[in-house]
Amino acid sequence: FRLYFQPIVSLQSQRMVKVEALIRWADPDRGIVSPNEFIPALENTGLIVPVGTWVLEQACRQAHEWAITHTHQSPLMVTINVSARQISQADFCEVLRRALDKTGVDPATICLEITEGAVMADVDAAWTMLRQAKALGVYLALDDFGTGFSSLSFLRQLRPDIVKIDKSFVDGLGQSREDTTIVEHVVGMARGLGMATVAEGVETADQVRYLRGLTCHMAQG
Repeated sequence: FRLYFQPIVSLQSQRMVKVEALIRWADPDRGIVSPNEFIPALENTGLIVPVGTWVLEQACRQAHEWAITHTHQSPLMVTINVSARQISQADFCEVLRRALDKTGVDPATICLEITEGAVMADVDAAWTMLRQAKALGVYLALDDFGTGFSSLSFLRQLRPDIVKIDKSFVDGLGQSREDTTIVEHVVGMARGLGMATVAEGVETADQVRYLRGLTCHMAQG
């Protein structure tokens, strides 16, 4: 396995402010294999837990190295995907604490990213675990917002720092009235709740202009 880091750019300054750690499988025969092909197997076998621990440590180590080598710049926040299986482990927060201590990274440069679906598997347990994780100083992002079945009361309870707008809605910006309205309202709601917004799957200049007009904070794609 190896990690790639996808830039997350401020729509106001047009500078890279964050990166998302993305796992890839470097197969000697097939080359780089998409996670869509191997993540389900990791989930089904439970191997997602040790692999997730490895990703956590590697991403924290990289964040710390960047902070040391680029002291003249603002630290890059690294977002790390966490699965439902990981946060269901009783020792998840201890695993996180060890990764932070072992790498020496500033917790404020680490953001745990979890999907709506992963949280909805067990809302109370997930909320308790993620609240303890936030107490260690890391940030929390809710991924694929709008594609799951979570309620607004759940969003208020979880209080993520960042809400990520799913690519399926961003694709229709300015073309689909429904998608455009959803993006407008998510951005407005997040702003009212004091949460930052990231639009996923941004691929065109028109999408950038539209999102900037909505005062969406960041984009990746």
